[in-house]
Order: sequence, then C-alpha cells, then structure tokens
Amino acid sequence: MENKSHALAAGLFVVAVTALLAVLALWLTRDIANTTTYEMTSSDAVTGLQVQAPVRFKGVAVGKVTDIAFDPAARGNVLVTVAVSPAAPITQSTFATLAFQGVTGLSFIQLDDDGASSAPPPAGPNGPPRIPLKPNALGQLTDQASALIDKVDKAVESINQALGPGNQAALTQALAQVGAAAGSMNQLALTTDKTLRTQFDPARTNLPALVQQAGATLKTTQDAAAEARRAIAALGEVAADAQQGLARVTGSGGVIDRMGESANTVTSTTLPRIQHLTDDASRTIRRLDRIADALGENPQALLYGSGAIPAGPGEPGFAAPAATSLRQD
Repeated sequence: MENKSHALAAGLFVVAVTALLAVLALWLTRDIANTTTYEMTSSDAVTGLQVQAPVRFKGVAVGKVTDIAFDPAARGNVLVTVAVSPAAPITQSTFATLAFQGVTGLSFIQLDDDGASSAPPPAGPNGPPRIPLKPNALGQLTDQASALIDKVDKAVESINQALGPGNQAALTQALAQVGAAAGSMNQLALTTDKTLRTQFDPARTNLPALVQQAGATLKTTQDAAAEARRAIAALGEVAADAQQGLARVTGSGGVIDRMGESANTVTSTTLPRIQHLTDDASRTIRRLDRIADALGENPQALLYGSGAIPAGPGEPGFAAPAATSLRQD
C-alpha cells in the first residue's frame, strides 16, 4: 500500500512538471498581442534570416519576424513580414538592414532612421506599411567594389586610347612638324641676314631686287607660321585627350577618390563590427562551456536544480515517512 502511494505521488509529480513545462513553452513562444505589422521586400538574399528572428530598432528589441515568403507583386523578390511594438518610432524615413548575430550565421532585422521625416509610413499594396530593406555594410562594400572595378577598367581603357598608336603617331608627326618649322625659321633668319648684308652693301645697292627678296622672305615666313600653327593645334588635341583621361583617374569623384572612400568604410565600420562579433562569440562559447560542465557533473540538475536530490523508494538512504495513527471513535 505504501509503495502504491509513493508511485502515485511520483506520477502526480511527473504530470505536474510536464504541465509546467508546457505552460512555460507556451509562454516563451507566445505571440505579442499588441503589435503593428510591417512588410519589407528586397531583391537581395536574406541568408540566415528565420521566422521568430528578432527585430531591433537601433539595437533595442522591438519585435520579431513572423513570415518569410516570395513577393507575389515582384517576381524574384523576398517579402519579409514583421510584428513591431507600437512604441517603436517607425516613420517614413525608417529603413531596415540585415545584420548578423555573432559567428552563428543567423540574421536579424536592424531598423534605423535618418530623421528626415516624422510622419508614419503609408499603407502598402498588401495593406501593411512597407519599410525599405537596404543592403548591409558588406553588401554595399561588394557593390561599390564592383562599380569601382568597372570605373578602373574604363579609366585604363581611356588612357590606352589616349596613348594608342594613332595618337602616338600624331604626336610624333606634330613634333616633327615643330622641328621642321623651327629649322625653316632658322634658315629664314640666315637668308634674311645674308640678303640685308648683300643689298645694303654700298657697292651693290639694288632696291628692286631687295623688295623682291623681301616679298619672298615674307611668303616663306607665312608658310612657316602656318605649319607651326598646325603643329601646335595637333599637340593641343593630344594634350586634351591625355588630360581628360588623367582627370577621370585623379579628379574629384574619380577612381582614386572612390578607392579612398571604400578603404575608409572598411577601416571605420566593417572592421569594428567584425571585432564586436568576435567578442560576442567568445563570451557565448565560454558560457556554453560552463553549462556543459555543470550538466556533465550533475545531469539531474536540468530538472531538479543544483541542490541535493532525496533518495526515492528502493534507493539507498530512502526513509519512509512516519505512519499516522487513526483513532476510531
């Protein structure tokens, strides 16, 4: 009779513990009744994001993800539905990014606001308001790197075109023309000096011949000046092409400025976030090690706690409770 009583008490205890665990599970997985539903659509991948993933506004938990599906209105886009607390200051300027939790690979929704608007967002095509889902820092860096590589390729192609065989031949020809024009000017100076000395010789003064030679000299001078102008114009075109190619590389907003901005983004934003994620992962691993050691030493602590467990029926050290005497009247 006594063994049956203990068995009944043990059964009732197991049932009570099971009921408490069920209530605890329902409480932990309960839905937040007073929430506002929002939608987010994106053409980028949402790797690591799962239903029940947290939603944080500037680091403060304000809701969770309730559904992840494809957007029927935009083929190939991902539609994410979230439930957010009404206390969260969601406005038309609020935007979302996909952030990562440590090194686990799991993601969560990070909300932020640039303060450009204070009005609530309007209703979306499906009813709930929509919050823009922007690429995260790593995605932006990847996109900027691709665009930067394209611009570098275009700049190198422009420089190659500016220094191509055709322009090099034109530059060589222009330099040759400048040299020829300089030689003509030198020859002209020598001829003029010789003519003046011959014509103004007291023994041979001939004004008509001097006038004819002066006309020929002026014509030669005009021809040499015309050749010099053509050569200078050709040099100006080549220099303009080279200057335009260098401006694309070194000018404001050019390739070098873009590379500097990308390097600053990696140094000031990406590296500190990676360091923070590494610290979180280290703390989490140390906590898991302590829990595993505690459970390895005393597995029953998972149900009964860390205190000593009294011996049950049939176990060494078990003491039966004292029997109560009944008096009959």
